[in-house]
Amino acid sequence: MNEKPFLVSGRNTLIHKIRKLDLLVTNGEDQPAVLVTHKAIKEYTGEIPDNKRDAKMKEMELVDVTSQEIFGEEKTLLFIQTINGKEYKVDYSKHGTSLFIKIHQENAF
Repeated sequence: MNEKPFLVSGRNTLIHKIRKLDLLVTNGEDQPAVLVTHKAIKEYTGEIPDNKRDAKMKEMELVDVTSQEIFGEEKTLLFIQTINGKEYKVDYSKHGTSLFIKIHQENAF
């Protein structure tokens, strides 16, 4: 069985854990996608792959937070920890502002 490139923690936290795969996080159909690399997070403006196989070819893992395996519902607030130890707060209610994606915590390793 393949290891997932992320962990789910609590009710709204994703932890990225495999450096060679970026996470493409979707949150319902009306919210913007977010790309998680090993060291940063940004809004994804490219075309979202149709399926997980197409995403893997682009070295991405599709992560739909509304799926039952993740959180099972759309989230207004999502915390994402990158491999380098930074935790970001993604506040979908603030999309279009500088507060949409902010560093929440920086952990020194």
